[in-house]
Amino acid sequence: MECISAFNDLKLAKKYKYIIFKLTDDNREIVIEEASADKDWENFREKLIKATTKTRTGAVSKGPRYAVYDFEYSLASGEGSRNKITFIAWSPDDAGVMPKMVYASSKEGLKRSLNGVAHELQANDPDDIEHDTVLKIVSKGLAG
Repeated sequence: MECISAFNDLKLAKKYKYIIFKLTDDNREIVIEEASADKDWENFREKLIKATTKTRTGAVSKGPRYAVYDFEYSLASGEGSRNKITFIAWSPDDAGVMPKMVYASSKEGLKRSLNGVAHELQANDPDDIEHDTVLKIVSKGLAG
């Protein structure tokens, strides 16, 4: 419920630029790791890249995350700007197998509860979440 409320604050009130979600250490619940109004894409990207997760043995390794980002861009045609809320499923190639499986299996439940997502992006490598790469996908090549 907290996740949906924060998402609505992003979508309707424009209170946040992005929200990063994670699974609790016991993998039973999706919670908000961070909700921020920071418009710097690189800060957001770094948070995903540096995300960690704990294994059952207590070891810490790279971790998957879900995120929603209110992506804003200007049209190349000069017809103004657009906002597209983008759902990002971040699952780095070098994350553990177990966390990746758990995140993959719980992704649809979260995504279904977030009404108003325009695009979904599966990202496994830092290059997948470069600003220009995501801009091309979100804008369908129409950004200027």
